Amino acid sequence: MSPVLPMTVRDPALPARVRIHEVGARDGLQNEKTPVPTEVKAEFVRRLAAAGLGTIEATSFVHPRWVPQLADAEELYPLVRELPVRLPVLVPNERGLDRALTLGAREVAVFASATESFAQANLNRSVDEALAMFAPTVTRAVESGLRVRGYLSMCFGDPWEGAVPVEQVVRVTKALAEMGCDELSLGDTIGVATPGHVTALLTALNEAGVPTSRLAVHFHDTYGQALSNTLAALRHGVTTVDASAGGLGGCPYAKSATGNLATEDLVWMLDGLGIETGVDLAALTATSVWMAERLGRPSPSRTVRALSHKE
Repeated sequence: MSPVLPMTVRDPALPARVRIHEVGARDGLQNEKTPVPTEVKAEFVRRLAAAGLGTIEATSFVHPRWVPQLADAEELYPLVRELPVRLPVLVPNERGLDRALTLGAREVAVFASATESFAQANLNRSVDEALAMFAPTVTRAVESGLRVRGYLSMCFGDPWEGAVPVEQVVRVTKALAEMGCDELSLGDTIGVATPGHVTALLTALNEAGVPTSRLAVHFHDTYGQALSNTLAALRHGVTTVDASAGGLGGCPYAKSATGNLATEDLVWMLDGLGIETGVDLAALTATSVWMAERLGRPSPSRTVRALSHKE
C-alpha cells in the first residue's frame, strides 16, 4: 500500500509560505562521533538542495578542537558553494569570519546564549563577554555585505538554571539585533518549551521593538512539543523555521537535548496546512534515508519512517 498523504486544509490565519532553514548538514552532523567523509557531506547538501530546500546551513568555521566533525570546512565549502541556494555558515569569532570570507561565504551566523551557565559551558565566557566577542565579527560581516544570523540558545529552559525568564531572553535578543544581526533564531535547546511560552516570548520581543519579521524559531523535540511550538510561532506570524533533515542533531553541551525538529515532520504538517515551502517531501525523505544508511542507524523522524516503510 502507498502512504496516505495529508489532506490540505488551509488556515487563513497562518502564513502562506514558510522558509525552512535547514540545519542538518551543520547542526545535525556536528555531534557525530564517527567522521563523516567530506564528499558524503557535500552530497548530502546537494541532495537537500535538489529536494527544494533553499537555505542549507553548510558547515561551521569553529576551531577543529571544539567540533572535530566539521574540521573539513575549508574542503567542504568549495564543493557546494556554486549551488543555487543560500549556504550560511557558523563563525564563532573574527578568525572564523576570515576563513569564511576567504572561501566566498555570503551568509554567516554567530551563536549566543540567553543564560550564563550555557555561555560558560559553550563559549567559556559570560553572556556579556560573548556579546562583546561577537560585536566586531558581526560589524565586519555587515561591512563586507554579508547577511548575519544570530542564534540564541536556551531561550526557554536551561539544564543548570531551569526556566529562563522571558525578560532575560529579550535583553540578549535585542543586543544581537542592535549589533546588526538581520535574523534572530530563538533556540529551545533542550526542548522544554510549550506553546504558551512561545507566544509569550514572541509577544515580549515585539513589545521590546523586535519585529516578528526578524525572528526565526529553532525547536528540539525532547518532549514531543516541537511541532506544536512551531504552530504557535506560525500563528504569531513567524515565517522562518529551523529544522534538520531526518531529525539529526542535538547539543554537545546539554546532555538532555535530543534531536532537532525533523524537516520531514515539519513539511508534512505544512503541506497539510496548505503552506508553501518549495520542498519535495518524497525527495527529502529519500535523502534522509540515504544519510541514515551512511550513519548506520535509522532516522528518528516519524515521517521518514512512515514514508519509507515497505510492506
